[in-house]
Amino acid sequence: MELARLSAMKRIRQFLHAQRFALILITSILVGSLAGYVFKKNVAVVKPVGDIFLNALFTAVVPLVFFSISSAVAGMAGSIRLFKILFWMLTVFAATGVVAAILMLVAVQAYPPAQGVDLPVPEKVSMEHASTGDQIVSAVTVPDFINLLSKKNMLAMIVFAVLVGLATSATGERGKAFASFLHAGNEVFMKIISYIMLAAPFGLAACFANLVGTFGPELLKSYLRAMVLYYPICIMYFFVAFTLYAGLAGRARGIRSFWSNIPSAAMTAAATGSSFATIPLNLEAANRVGVPKDISEVVIPIGATIHMDGSVLAALLKIAFLFGIYHMPFTGIETIASAIGISLLSGMVMSGIPGGGFTGEILIVTLYGFPPEALPIISMIGTVVDSPATMVNSVGDNVASMMIARIMGGKNWMDRKLQSSRQAAPQVEELVEV
Repeated sequence: MELARLSAMKRIRQFLHAQRFALILITSILVGSLAGYVFKKNVAVVKPVGDIFLNALFTAVVPLVFFSISSAVAGMAGSIRLFKILFWMLTVFAATGVVAAILMLVAVQAYPPAQGVDLPVPEKVSMEHASTGDQIVSAVTVPDFINLLSKKNMLAMIVFAVLVGLATSATGERGKAFASFLHAGNEVFMKIISYIMLAAPFGLAACFANLVGTFGPELLKSYLRAMVLYYPICIMYFFVAFTLYAGLAGRARGIRSFWSNIPSAAMTAAATGSSFATIPLNLEAANRVGVPKDISEVVIPIGATIHMDGSVLAALLKIAFLFGIYHMPFTGIETIASAIGISLLSGMVMSGIPGGGFTGEILIVTLYGFPPEALPIISMIGTVVDSPATMVNSVGDNVASMMIARIMGGKNWMDRKLQSSRQAAPQVEELVEV
């Protein structure tokens, strides 16, 4: 009996030790949320603390994404493996997006989000926007090199990073010195991120305090029904679907490894509302799980731009909400099929375009022929669901990299990669102890 008790206490201590950084983040978020609830808009005084933390992350994450992708591509044995990774990446992204869309479709049919909602029609807003061709050009290219150095042009920078990696690999011996520079740059910026994350408990507490204190009461009143629908569905997708995906990737071992390594990334995504800010911790978690670096360092940064299961859930909710507001029947095969297609387009493709969230909402309004007044209505829904949607978006990139590793590495991929990945992964938690 005594031995069993001591063994249980040892396991608890091991768990607390392994998850100490995640527990610190959770505690800071709870403290910040409580402060926002108590002090309401007065808590805005701590907003600069959160802004400093976010600015530091965003400053470092752009070069980190460049070095991680270019070094991963440069280190591949051949371009065929890159093409395979990209093919399976897009396949997995599309498949998980369809699952998310179908789940929300069932939910809005059972619990119409606009039933009983009485919103005043807002003032008209301008819906002028660039043509589809111009949007594609601005998404994947920039007119000058200096424009690549901005998170607003992340997809264009990713394209450029892939080209740099391919060119480095193609030059062979002559490119080895530059390849070493790319790998060293990746390690240096991962270390920089680990330093910045020392301030995460304070930054995330300030972010959540401002979020709850400034927006909570006002948004809750008008969009309660949409929130009541979205939050449970999003949380269910987060736990059930991601557990299923992790199980497909690595069976019981994959599930345990995924959930033991993802909390820090998930909490950061929920607090910051940014998939980009979560990239470093997502890479860290994937490396700990054992995902090969050439997969994680391609899939996770690109996924932060175009893989948005949480946004797909939100897009279908917005569509159903507008159908209810304007008393249109949300039934029929054509209507449902178009809703799934538009939600995928809005969540995956449009997210890669600068200002993609707003562009996706414009897409919903224009394709269905809603009046311009509908635009700010669904823009507000995007605001109230942003935090959980971002968490699902970011964590989805991680579990997607696991599934791609399973497809390309076979059922024993974790056995071959786990030990070396643990040794190579940067230790953010070690710095917390200093």
